[in-house]
Amino acid sequence: MASSAKEEAKPKPRLIVRLGVFLASHHILFSAVCCTAGIIALLFLPSLAKNTYLSENALIPGSANTLFSTEDVQEANRFAKGIEAAIGESRGGTTEIPKFIAQQTKNLGAEVYYHEFLPDSKCFHPLKFFTSMTNNMAAKPNGTYTNFGINTVGIIRAPRGDGKEAIVLVTPYNSQKVTPNELLSLALGFSVFSLLSRAAWLSKDIVWLSADSQFGEYSAVSSWLNQYHNPMFLSHPVNLDTKIYGANQILYKPDGTAEKAELMAFKRAGTMAAALIFKVGETRKYGDRDSVTMYAEASNGQMPNLDLLNVVHYLAVHRQGFRVNVETFNSLLSSSWLRVIAEVFQNLGSLLRKINPDWKLDVTVPDYVEGTANLASSMYNQALGVPTGSHGAFRDYQVDAVSLEFAPAFHLKNENAKSSFLLRGGRLTEGVVRSVNNLLEKFHQSFFLYFLTAPSKFISVGVYMIPFALLLAPLPIVAAALAGGSKTKGKLEDECKTKGNADDLQMEGGSWKWLKSARVLLIIQFWAVLVSLLPYYISQIPGAMPIQYAVIWAVLSITILIILYAMFGSPSRAGVEWKLLKATMITSITIGMGLMSIINFATAQLGALILIPMCLFSRPLRAQLEMNFLPRTVLLASNILLTVLGFPPAAFLIMKGLSKGSWTVDIVGDFWLWMEFLWEWSSATYLYVFLVHLPCWLLCIHVLLHPCYQPESKMKQDVLDMCTMIEAQTRPKQWGGPGGLVRLGLGKGLRVSPSKAGPGLGLVG
Repeated sequence: MASSAKEEAKPKPRLIVRLGVFLASHHILFSAVCCTAGIIALLFLPSLAKNTYLSENALIPGSANTLFSTEDVQEANRFAKGIEAAIGESRGGTTEIPKFIAQQTKNLGAEVYYHEFLPDSKCFHPLKFFTSMTNNMAAKPNGTYTNFGINTVGIIRAPRGDGKEAIVLVTPYNSQKVTPNELLSLALGFSVFSLLSRAAWLSKDIVWLSADSQFGEYSAVSSWLNQYHNPMFLSHPVNLDTKIYGANQILYKPDGTAEKAELMAFKRAGTMAAALIFKVGETRKYGDRDSVTMYAEASNGQMPNLDLLNVVHYLAVHRQGFRVNVETFNSLLSSSWLRVIAEVFQNLGSLLRKINPDWKLDVTVPDYVEGTANLASSMYNQALGVPTGSHGAFRDYQVDAVSLEFAPAFHLKNENAKSSFLLRGGRLTEGVVRSVNNLLEKFHQSFFLYFLTAPSKFISVGVYMIPFALLLAPLPIVAAALAGGSKTKGKLEDECKTKGNADDLQMEGGSWKWLKSARVLLIIQFWAVLVSLLPYYISQIPGAMPIQYAVIWAVLSITILIILYAMFGSPSRAGVEWKLLKATMITSITIGMGLMSIINFATAQLGALILIPMCLFSRPLRAQLEMNFLPRTVLLASNILLTVLGFPPAAFLIMKGLSKGSWTVDIVGDFWLWMEFLWEWSSATYLYVFLVHLPCWLLCIHVLLHPCYQPESKMKQDVLDMCTMIEAQTRPKQWGGPGGLVRLGLGKGLRVSPSKAGPGLGLVG
């Protein structure tokens, strides 16, 4: 009676606690449901894409009549012919083009100057991983350099502005070998700049950067941006007259000291409101009209404000008749399995629309396939963490920028088609400048976190987080269920609860067992840090091939792991329970995925798609021996398949195959080049692969090969022995009387200790 009254007086746990206990007791089913729902939700994303719209009313694209006319087209043609003549006179020199551009820009009444820079030397440095990759002007030594680049910069001061804001136009070209397409890009840029120099409606300064891209478009733009935002104050002004890169004798007259001082003085405009990079790409062999491809991905998945892309798309399609494209995975466009999924979703959407017409999930098969290919490309480029163009250099300084690559559908010798192209391209650029010029503040109304499924369709952050949340939801539940004990412990508490002494049950050192698994995790994490630093030292070996670098890397990594296990003990010798080891692994995954989702969500999304099913399915191979044939075969095949796919080189092979459509055999060498590419660009994906993905994969291998597995029959016998001993506490005289101590040979060597309150016994293992 007393015990029943005590139970009635005991308050019930809260609903969230009971819900957590219920989910933990059914964590296998909960994990299967959440993972399946997460994958299905990820496949549903192309059907949930919204049409783009303008959030900032001040942009009003296309509201004003364009001023770009055929006279500007003729001026562009004259400019292109002038550059051709300058190239012919230079006889292989590279400074005649900057001189010609500077002279023509100066004739417009604009300010002009040269920006000289050295090639960017990208290299991995472990202590400066997230620092800027741009050139440090103050660190450049004096001397004569024959390998240097020269940017030509022109500035128009806005007649209605106060000089506090500016719009940047960039046209890249290779000064070593100027192609006809690059000539057309420079001509288009100059004609637009010439028009804007006469515009009375300008309220923001215009900066035209003719970027010398002989060392890469990004290097030329980033070096100029670095000096623009980080001014260098010289203690001796006479340094302007010294020979810095060897270009002084070429660009200036022998007695042109004043001219040299004017053209070498770095000039600035206001804070950059936006930037537009445009160039003319290769001619399309097949196409009914000219097209424009937008590139927006910057470093570590950063994207410009969606309103900037919406302005470009609206003006290009509805005003100038261009076909607008985004980068896509062409291999998925002809995928048969993707078409099957598209047909299933099409039928499901038709059914849902009949039930409720407001559910607009009906999507055609071609639209779904194209949307999935574009979505995969957008996610991959963001997850890679490497800019897709020189617009990424602007995004590093929180400036919204987009790159436009024109693809003409005519031969460049066709003068009529070229004039029409220049007319529409100039009007498009003018329209974008007009819209940005209308802004009274920076872009902030629309989205910064989004995926593109088409030039006019996007998936916002509130939608694409659903699959990631579903994949991540089972992790804390499974970790709590594994760390809190197996089903056996739950049965023990249920059967012994009626005795009123279940609270006295304690496993000897049970609350500290997690320290062993935590020590294993720390050892593996320390190993992962060392492995992530090895490429910096391995790359110092001269004359080696990528596959040789990769083999040295693998051998050193395995050697370091063996040494660490010899020093601190391996999981098999440490006596770590596999459930606690798996719980620790899942906890580290949860923390790593959460941190990575803040830095680069696309990387976390793709990583969760590979890593979470592998970790949730992991189970010691010896534990599968007591199962029946069919579940044992399915679980074994799943563990092996997911573990192989989770290995970083194998995951890289899959991503490369889907992106480029080619499945190469030299996976080791290509993986080294890929990782070298990531660390050169300071991509956070490099840190994710080695500090999150690789340690969890190795822990999963330890779980699969765990030798210390206790069969279910043995655990059930231990439960029966424990309950028998608890029942015996009502007969203490048979055990040596109250206060006595009796050792029992039950399972793991249980002993009975005197209870602190009355005759109750404390069970210690």
